[in-house]
Amino acid sequence: MEASEAKSKKQGASRLCCLCNQRRPVLKRPKTLQQICKECFYEVFEEEIHQVIVKNGLFKSGERVAIGASGGKDSTVLAYVLSELNRRHSYGLDLFLLSIDEGITGYRDDSLETVKRNELQYGLPLQILSYKDLYGWTMDDIVKMIGLKNNCTFCGVFRRQVRGAFVGSTNNNYFCLKALDRGAALLKVDKLVTGHNADDIAETVLLNILRGDIARLSRCTSITTGEDGPIPRCKPFKYTYEKEIVIYPFITESFSSIVLFLHTYAYFKKLDYFSTECIYSPNAYRGFAREFIKDLERLRPRAILDIIKSGEDFRIATTTKMPEQGTCERCGYISSQKWCKACVLLDGLNRGLPKMGIGRARGGANGDHHKETKKPASAGRSLESKQCGSLDF
Repeated sequence: MEASEAKSKKQGASRLCCLCNQRRPVLKRPKTLQQICKECFYEVFEEEIHQVIVKNGLFKSGERVAIGASGGKDSTVLAYVLSELNRRHSYGLDLFLLSIDEGITGYRDDSLETVKRNELQYGLPLQILSYKDLYGWTMDDIVKMIGLKNNCTFCGVFRRQVRGAFVGSTNNNYFCLKALDRGAALLKVDKLVTGHNADDIAETVLLNILRGDIARLSRCTSITTGEDGPIPRCKPFKYTYEKEIVIYPFITESFSSIVLFLHTYAYFKKLDYFSTECIYSPNAYRGFAREFIKDLERLRPRAILDIIKSGEDFRIATTTKMPEQGTCERCGYISSQKWCKACVLLDGLNRGLPKMGIGRARGGANGDHHKETKKPASAGRSLESKQCGSLDF
């Protein structure tokens, strides 16, 4: 009898949150396997992000910080948490939302409605920039020309430059340095933060290894990039699992049976976000890396953090020749070639040769793109030797 009572007490204790030991657990953290209550989850989730911000010195008081907002779960949670931490810990930041309208009917137009609601819900000013205004093209137009195979290359390259520019006008449909300086000065942008999480970064490490892209591999795990440019980009969610933002298994009892539920931080906080995937992304190369990462996580949850750690510890041999960082002769954007990737892609689109900026067979590096001339590997590197993915850290 006594043994039975002791066993019952032990089982009851095991059903309490392992942190506060007072409330019943509602979820199991994927990277620590701790069973914790909702209140403790809020506390540790937000405190871990705060510690990442503080330890890496991501912000300084008085800085004007743009939050890359797509309306999805990552950027929505980022906007909410950063607003809370800014208030709670007196960061002294001037926060606002920055959204990119790629011109994808049935996807981006709907997600932007979510962002507009977030603007009112969080009290953060919203700035929307479009591919159409900046480049003269929408992704719908580009897909009609290029098809679904390489469309993510265009979208990723254009989005990065829009984020870097943060302006609303262009000269001859091309991003230009003057516009960047004018926009940054007008809006007083100091930093841009994005919702890239640990899963995203682990995928990028793997993709750069598969592509043999040493230059990107050397910087893809950096929590802050673009420090040599006008607007540094930060990733406060670098060590935050996607499941901690999106899917949390938590255990509860119902009529003495264990039931598995799926919930999210956004769900617990009742945040308003858009959950549909881009209609043009099913064939993206990154998707294959994502599936592989998910399989690894199922076998060993810490695999994601281990891949990031491996990426951080990679060292490039001193004998390895690295691309020299310069500026694009046409627009002034950062580039290791005479023309940046965006200018190459735009030139191809405007000439009716959309594949000119894709792959290895293109015109010479002097900006002469009148002919799509194939050159042997020994003849030197072309304008852009590697395809870009949809994300580049």
